[in-house]
Amino acid sequence: MSYDLLLTGAEQGDVAVRDGLIAAVGPGLPRDARQVVDVSGRLVAPGLIDLHTHVGPGYWSIDPDPIAWFSGVTTWVDAGSAGAYTWGGLRRVATESAVRVPALLNISAVGLAGRTGENRDLANCDTALAIDTIQANRDLFHGIKVRIDAEVVGVNGVEPLRRGLAAAEACKVPVMVHIGAAPPAVDEVLDLLRPGDIVTHCASGIASPLGPAVRSAAERGVLLDLGHGSGGFAFDVLEAQLDAGLRPHTVSTDLHARSVFGPVFDLPTTMAKLLAVGVPLADVLTAVTKNPADALGLPGGTLTVGAPADLAIFEVRAEQFSVTDAHRQTRTSPIRLVNEATYVGGRLLSPRLPAPPAPWVPLTRAQHAALTRRERHIRDLLATPLVDVDGLAEQFPRTKPRSS
Repeated sequence: MSYDLLLTGAEQGDVAVRDGLIAAVGPGLPRDARQVVDVSGRLVAPGLIDLHTHVGPGYWSIDPDPIAWFSGVTTWVDAGSAGAYTWGGLRRVATESAVRVPALLNISAVGLAGRTGENRDLANCDTALAIDTIQANRDLFHGIKVRIDAEVVGVNGVEPLRRGLAAAEACKVPVMVHIGAAPPAVDEVLDLLRPGDIVTHCASGIASPLGPAVRSAAERGVLLDLGHGSGGFAFDVLEAQLDAGLRPHTVSTDLHARSVFGPVFDLPTTMAKLLAVGVPLADVLTAVTKNPADALGLPGGTLTVGAPADLAIFEVRAEQFSVTDAHRQTRTSPIRLVNEATYVGGRLLSPRLPAPPAPWVPLTRAQHAALTRRERHIRDLLATPLVDVDGLAEQFPRTKPRSS
């Protein structure tokens, strides 16, 4: 029986794909495949699942496909870009993207159309409307997102979270809550969460969740998610949590229009930040594959037979790799993960160029200069003929003239 794709030489054995699913895993599989790819010496992982991204419409949005093909991220969970008024735009993104885009519905019906403030008007936090939206779009929405910090909620405190929890309870889905600057106090937020709910920005240098409330939350089954973002991750907070026996259950980027140019860049770079503080590679991989899949009940996250053939192939470079948090603290990872191929449903993702930054994205002079250099390098690369004469064949040979 033939396969569509066969990866040979992986540590797990050969990996065979048929009809978009993993068909077999093991040593010495038959070489009866339309395409055979030798991955000896490479890390073959399930396609990475980023539990916190922003690819839906609005201020924070980015296009996932131009980043997915070189990062290994095959599932991009949109974390609250869309609310009940704006979910149609997110549906179009999910339909048109090459990657998988499950989502969390923002409890605020306006979603993240702007930078902040979506929960200041409680009329937008309509529990019944959120329930109806999820029930009508079960294939798209797998949970509720609520942002709780002083800028977002104004005088409303944790009331938007209470409404989000009520909607989630009715729909039997988890809540992901963003934590940031008080008020309300982070302990007040954590104390409301249920087993299976998710607190993102769990190592925030602004919220600094280091007291007994975060331990109590973790012990009762609340899931800690890194959610790096532009301001949601600090090395010193993560190191203090690790010293206290707390570790992020999931590692996500909060990749969006402001963080994609730094300090986040992509998920493999974020993974290196966990490696830099001593978390083993196997545990980091679990935190970007199986754990996020389990958290939201998503397909994928494993290389078992019958799972989607979402695959990420990496070179593991044994080199010092300097990484930076949201507050310009640096650490050094002992290895660097460099993606070599990304497959979604057994299909290899093609290279695509990312769009330039939106005009409202704040960038440093160094970031602007780096983007200009990158554009010049790309232009030079594409403007140079692909091969010289020795790399060409005569596609339409001349016919010899007939002799008279």
